[in-house]
Amino acid sequence: MFVNFLYFGLRNGENVYLCQKNYTMHQLSEQEQIRRNCLQKLRDMGINPYPEAEFKVNAKSQEILDTFKPESGLFQDVTLAGRLMARRVMGKASFAELQDSYGRIQLYISRDEICPDENKDLYNEVFKKLLDIGDFIGVSGYAFVTQMGEISIHVKTLTVLSKSLRPLPIVKEKDGVVYDAFSDPEQRYRQRYVDLVVNHGVRDVFVKRAKIIDTMRSFFNSKGYLEVETPILQSIPGGASARPFVTHHNSLDIDLYCRIATELYLKRLIVGGFEGVYEIGKNFRNEGMDKFHNPEFTCMEIYVSYKDYNWMMSFTEQLLETICVAVNGSTETVFEGKTISFKAPFKRITMLDSIKEKTGYDLTDKNEDEIREICHKLNLGHVDETFGKGKMIDEIFGEFCEGTYIQPTFIIDYPVEMSPLCKKHRDNPNLTERFELMVNGKELCNAYSELNDPIDQYERFKEQLRLSEKGDDEAMFIDKDFVRALEYGMPPTSGMGMGIDRLCMIMTGAPSIQDVLFFPQMKPEKKAQKDDISVYVAAGIPQEWAEIMQSLGYLKLADVQNVKFTKLHMELCGFNKKNKLNLVNPKPEEVKSWLNQ
Repeated sequence: MFVNFLYFGLRNGENVYLCQKNYTMHQLSEQEQIRRNCLQKLRDMGINPYPEAEFKVNAKSQEILDTFKPESGLFQDVTLAGRLMARRVMGKASFAELQDSYGRIQLYISRDEICPDENKDLYNEVFKKLLDIGDFIGVSGYAFVTQMGEISIHVKTLTVLSKSLRPLPIVKEKDGVVYDAFSDPEQRYRQRYVDLVVNHGVRDVFVKRAKIIDTMRSFFNSKGYLEVETPILQSIPGGASARPFVTHHNSLDIDLYCRIATELYLKRLIVGGFEGVYEIGKNFRNEGMDKFHNPEFTCMEIYVSYKDYNWMMSFTEQLLETICVAVNGSTETVFEGKTISFKAPFKRITMLDSIKEKTGYDLTDKNEDEIREICHKLNLGHVDETFGKGKMIDEIFGEFCEGTYIQPTFIIDYPVEMSPLCKKHRDNPNLTERFELMVNGKELCNAYSELNDPIDQYERFKEQLRLSEKGDDEAMFIDKDFVRALEYGMPPTSGMGMGIDRLCMIMTGAPSIQDVLFFPQMKPEKKAQKDDISVYVAAGIPQEWAEIMQSLGYLKLADVQNVKFTKLHMELCGFNKKNKLNLVNPKPEEVKSWLNQ
């Protein structure tokens, strides 16, 4: 909306004003109006609420809290900056809490310390009246211990660094119990910036996420493998079975796809002569969203020459054990109330043995029609004629087996129909040398002895084309350039892909993928619908009172007409008085006539 009016309100018993010209924003709440008034008063006092100069910090709150001892002589000239998160004014001296990126620390602020001259406005006006919870300040002083035994900063100088114009949610904590928590998931995910400020522990999840990725990268680099970058916009979305996002390149006038996997480009680099390459980056899949899936997600893929899937299983065990120790200090983590151990070695079982164990059906050597009949016997009613053999086997495993593997378990030797990019098993041509690692009933990573026979690869691509023509919208495209690369020769190679977001969930105990993404994909935020003021005026309501009705939350004429006229009359008169609008209050009969009551 455009705010073009002069607004009068109250703060600490004084008349105050707000004047905002052409400020495009939402309807301002009383607290937001008061903060804008304080903003103007700071400027009137010659204080820039958004200074340009660097503010040099030389200490961190948690470092002081962890290491300060009075006899040490340390932290006697410190400068910190952060948000003002609490304030307890007690005459000429006050206590406050400052929150920086590392924690919270108490401040002791004396009027005569920060205002050594006769002018006491910095304390009496700025600190006591014009600063609000959430404002950024900088302080200098020295560390000491109060009579109550709390490590604090005795402030000698105070600087306003940034004025906040919206009030933070007030989250209270006493004896370890949190009250009035900012806990609504939709609000937390939409306003992660607020979530990070007011909810303890959220920041720690993302610090651990960074540690996970850093440990993974260091592990690969220590082996001599090269981190690379491959295209995100691709002419053919290859490397996985998934529905892609489509976009259009205007200059080339061609459709492009956001990548669903990095596999085919990384294997091109193996063809080019690199021993081992990996990439940690974003993939995009135009599919459903739930607690385990986000359409934009971070994935790691690694490919190493002259290795097979047996080697990759051992390599994966070492990687995950190393990450778990780095992040949690041991080989165990707790997820959804279950203790999960990443101590190597992990259990291994073939896919068909798993299905036989869980369902009683042996799918070995079964053809497509026989497996479809078994699906019907297992009450998988959604399986229809568009499902090929591999997809039906995947449905059976997903329904009856996958969720049962809580501790890390390698599911190995997948049927060839399920793995168009994987090398056939050395002992059984109907299987492939592939594994997936299941943890807490979900796939964590997927790996192959990579297919490097270009003729076999092309035939597998053609089978995927057949499935696509039957209606499978997740079947792979034929990538002829990748086949051409294989024709130049690719050494025996093993590759593995791992979902970083899901790994972070497990390692941090986060219950949803949204909890390990700073800004998860959300449905568009619903905006409150409201009638134009002219609708109220047409119903006989004066424009000035119609605007106040909308300020009170009656956004549609129907909302007004559904309230009792006596209640509305009290609210209008109260708003007029509280905000000193100096309007002539309507009589109850007038309000009644507006509502046709």
